[in-house]
Amino acid sequence: MTAHQPQLPEAGTNPRRGEARTGAAAPAQLFFLRIVRLMATGGIDDARAATLLLGRFGRAYRRPLILTRALVLELARTSHRKITLASPCCHRITSDEVVILRAIGRGDGQFRQRHEDACRLLDRDNALGAATCFQAVGECFADLGLRLD
Repeated sequence: MTAHQPQLPEAGTNPRRGEARTGAAAPAQLFFLRIVRLMATGGIDDARAATLLLGRFGRAYRRPLILTRALVLELARTSHRKITLASPCCHRITSDEVVILRAIGRGDGQFRQRHEDACRLLDRDNALGAATCFQAVGECFADLGLRLD
């Protein structure tokens, strides 16, 4: 990890739910979390989220928009518990958001760990759809020059 990247807890740790962490995310990660938070509070068709992506990626905004929408819908559809997100303008992140960022930031050879993160986040035994969405979103943002790891 570089100096500007957060130190995320390992998969074995279990921070208290809803706990906010200060200064625990890089600017790219905060940008992504703001998009997810806007979609979670205002719906997946939130115009502010689309505008932020358009401003960041220009004409290439549609792919990250659609994949992030798919991720938010998958998390909402399959979760067996309430996922805690901070408000869109907050620079702190919750323990659930730490798990989301860790799952998205995992490398190509770490799909099993990504799946374990998704299962932990959703409180399910199998979360293959969410793990696949995490992978797709992470690769999409990396392809567009905004790495989320």
